Amino acid sequence: MSVPYGETVVTANGDAGAEQAGRPTLTAALGAACISSSAILVTLAHQGAATTAFFRCVLALPVLVVLAVLEQRRLGPRPLASRLYAILAGLFLAVDLVLWNHAISDVGAGVATVLGNLQVLFVAVLAWLVLKERPHRRYFVMLPVVLTGVVLVSGMTGGGAVGQHPVAGIGYGVATSAAYAVFLLILRQTSGHTPHVAGQLADATAGAAVGSGLMGLAFGGLTLAVPWPSFRWLLALALLSGVVGWLLITSSLPRLPAAMSSLMLLLQPAGSLVLADVVLGERPSLTQLAGAVLVCAGVLAVTWVRSPQQRADAAGRQRVMAADASGQACTANSTYP
Repeated sequence: MSVPYGETVVTANGDAGAEQAGRPTLTAALGAACISSSAILVTLAHQGAATTAFFRCVLALPVLVVLAVLEQRRLGPRPLASRLYAILAGLFLAVDLVLWNHAISDVGAGVATVLGNLQVLFVAVLAWLVLKERPHRRYFVMLPVVLTGVVLVSGMTGGGAVGQHPVAGIGYGVATSAAYAVFLLILRQTSGHTPHVAGQLADATAGAAVGSGLMGLAFGGLTLAVPWPSFRWLLALALLSGVVGWLLITSSLPRLPAAMSSLMLLLQPAGSLVLADVVLGERPSLTQLAGAVLVCAGVLAVTWVRSPQQRADAAGRQRVMAADASGQACTANSTYP
């Protein structure tokens, strides 16, 4: 799942502004690094797609609930409607996580993370169809570039595919981004102005836990008896991506300049490709690397915000997008995603 961007930091002194932006930049980078490990931890856990998604959410919930309670004492309660919509959004997050886990199995951890960073394109389409918000012309220019990158990164052309089912992996990866886009759009329209970060993430994670459990029961593949070695990786996935990664991101990106935050989009897929190579021995071909560059560059170009009005609009939208349960994670998401 990709890392969204925040709003411009405006100060009277340029050096002071750079200093103020330094800490959020480091925090966002650490959050993106945490979420980058999501696909690798999913692979190491070696469990089914529904089982992995279910435990990823369930194991993160105790920590998120405690943080949400502390947050509520400080900021006051959230509207019931906002909480219900966050849970509804979490059901789509469950679809995202389960499909993404399938993509990891079919095309590898690094490539699946690149494919999972297409949600910004689907958000633009859904906002156009549902909210009548016409995308910027850069969207139409860069869409063929991104789609070309998707074909290249899958390994279908030029050989060197990491996974054994590149066509199915592309389908799962693209569907992952579509489901995540619906998740983001629901939160954007219902919870965009709430200051509750942990509460929103906790409710969405609860919805994702229920959704992934129901999917596992309906389609098979849900296993509650997980061996201890796998459980440890799932626990690391839940805490590192589902809690730490996205809380770091949501606390930092709204304070970052738009250009700097847009660059954070590149950290998660790039980090996942590197980790997949080092930890899992998944070495993409030059063709796949070229495709990954095209995908990241295209997404970056679509999300790059320049005008003050665009920055203000994007800041409001992306504060909502930062509420992932990865991976990340959200995601992670993230980001898993």
